[in-house]
Amino acid sequence: MTITASAVNELRKITGAGMMDCKKALQESGGDMEKAIDFLRKSGQKVSAKRADRDATEGAVIALSSDDKKSGVVIRLSCETDFVAKNEDFVSLATAIATLALNKKPATIDELKALDFNGTSLGERLIEEVGKIGEKIDVTKYELVEGACVVNYIHAGNRIGVLVNLSKPADSSVEEAGKDVAMQIAAMNPVAVNESEVPEDVKARELEIGREQALAEGKPEQIVDKIAQGKLQKFYKENTLLAQPFVKDNSRSIAQMLNDVSNGLTVISFSRVALG
Repeated sequence: MTITASAVNELRKITGAGMMDCKKALQESGGDMEKAIDFLRKSGQKVSAKRADRDATEGAVIALSSDDKKSGVVIRLSCETDFVAKNEDFVSLATAIATLALNKKPATIDELKALDFNGTSLGERLIEEVGKIGEKIDVTKYELVEGACVVNYIHAGNRIGVLVNLSKPADSSVEEAGKDVAMQIAAMNPVAVNESEVPEDVKARELEIGREQALAEGKPEQIVDKIAQGKLQKFYKENTLLAQPFVKDNSRSIAQMLNDVSNGLTVISFSRVALG
């Protein structure tokens, strides 16, 4: 099939790989971007960009926690242009929606949109905003987290919002640790809290990529599976939250840092919502 220059350039932006390598990867994968990324990885290329961030659209992400830290919400209010996303009124609207969600704790986006918002439903208010601003505006993500201590964090001009659900009730040291963990999640985008929570399809995919890399490097067939398992363990260390080196102190993992703050302190769950 014909591979366009724009597709090659997009893959280059995502992966940092060379132009000819990107073109070959797209040809081998029938133009499928995800399969092309896997093709590059299997051939030993280092993929530089986070996949989840490559299709980023505009909007604002707001994460809030209750005063007692027992609950938190994160919402993404999407729009079409950067001009609208950075408008103070738009960010204020997103914050008001998040505050409404935190106070009322609806279970779904549809329930959120049905809530009263200054005398009308939130859904109707969003329709009014579309008519006023002239571009599509919608709540495209909403998550509610409840626990012993839920810490919120907003990163990079409302482009990423994080909630961290910690195992112990809030005090100043636990909250500070939670903020550090939330900043780590925003920056490093872990796939799960720990190894046991990594989805089976992700594990299978990483093992397959590890085997293909070993074969491409000319490793003997009888040790390929062992090498792939080693690469999977490295994947866990780099991509699961508790095993990741703590950004502020690489000599400790996130798990060790939390335990140092308070014996037995750990992360129960987290939510990371980004534009895209």
